[in-house]
Amino acid sequence: ENPVLNCLLPEHQRKVLDRLSTNLPLTVTANLIRDEDYWKRCCTERWQVCDISNYGGSWKRMFFERHLENIVKCFIPNSTDPNQVLELIPLCKDYVRKLEVDQFLPPLQVDKKEEMDDDDTGSDFGDDEVSMHHYDIGVLITALPHLEELHLTYGMKDCGMNFEWNLFDFTHQDCCNLAVALKKCHNLKVFKLTRSKVDDDQTRLLVRNLLDHPCLVELNLSHNLIRDKGAQAVGKLINRSRLETLDLCNNQIHHEGAQALAQALAENSTLTSLNLRLNCLEDKGGEAIGHALLTNTTLKSIHLGSNNLSETTATVFSQVLAQNTTLTNINFSCNHLGLDGGKQLLDGLADNKTLTEFDLRLAEVGQETEYLIHQIVWANREAVRLGSLQNPPTKPL
Repeated sequence: ENPVLNCLLPEHQRKVLDRLSTNLPLTVTANLIRDEDYWKRCCTERWQVCDISNYGGSWKRMFFERHLENIVKCFIPNSTDPNQVLELIPLCKDYVRKLEVDQFLPPLQVDKKEEMDDDDTGSDFGDDEVSMHHYDIGVLITALPHLEELHLTYGMKDCGMNFEWNLFDFTHQDCCNLAVALKKCHNLKVFKLTRSKVDDDQTRLLVRNLLDHPCLVELNLSHNLIRDKGAQAVGKLINRSRLETLDLCNNQIHHEGAQALAQALAENSTLTSLNLRLNCLEDKGGEAIGHALLTNTTLKSIHLGSNNLSETTATVFSQVLAQNTTLTNINFSCNHLGLDGGKQLLDGLADNKTLTEFDLRLAEVGQETEYLIHQIVWANREAVRLGSLQNPPTKPL
């Protein structure tokens, strides 16, 4: 009611700040105290591990981001008071730039579960009819003007013996709420929605609201249930946004989805990293990606590990290695390229001076071929290192 802290002499301010309790209400401290040492005490007394390098070097930012994340992780729909979040927004909105929420609790269904247990006729089907919508994260993220990164996982941690599959459902309503909110997050640069059983229809809905996004540069939809139609939607997004990094690892994308991504890749001029590891591209998909890289001039890293690729794909990529001067990192691990496929890749590398990472572990290319390829790639890496030493980047004044 009568803040005089800033009116004190510096040495007196220090004495007061060092003695202030970290349990003071945030309504008092949030906008009044800027001192980083005070917020450092708030963080270290609450959490055992505190690394401010992930928070722009700011203890105050760390405190408010982690405090907000904890509240969202523990929010129980229809039970927790929504004001717990709403009242915090005015206090933290100037400091929150990244949110990582790896748990969304479902509404309580205790009574229904007890009835089913007593009945001894319960089955997994009963709960499917119950609404399992989670906290509407859109209410929060649209009120954070400086939010740049959003990492979400719709699931439940440490559920123990209470495990049920529907605790891990990303419902249609969840998706609608999130999609509408994403469109309003104009400063969002990184969006990750992983391990949430996101399917094709949900992917299409999310993509529809991310088309022409002004700032989004990284999209991660790994470890979901995305198939070809979802991949086709992402293909449209590639050329309707400023994406630089795309991760679709561990989904169910087959050759049709890969062909759609390849078509977008052939025309794209912003994407630098693409991860398609642990999908089902097979040679039709692998060939399509390879042909796209014959014209693409921006992609630097591609991961095609564990996609059931064979010599046919290796043949196309031998042309890529001979012509493409942008790619620096290729991963073909855990495929079936075979001895002949390995030799073709080696031939393609003969005049390549840009590739500095080439992962062929468990690709069945033969020990000798793998060694020779490693020698070429190592020489390229050394040349790049020496070049950077001779021509160090100039620092702006």
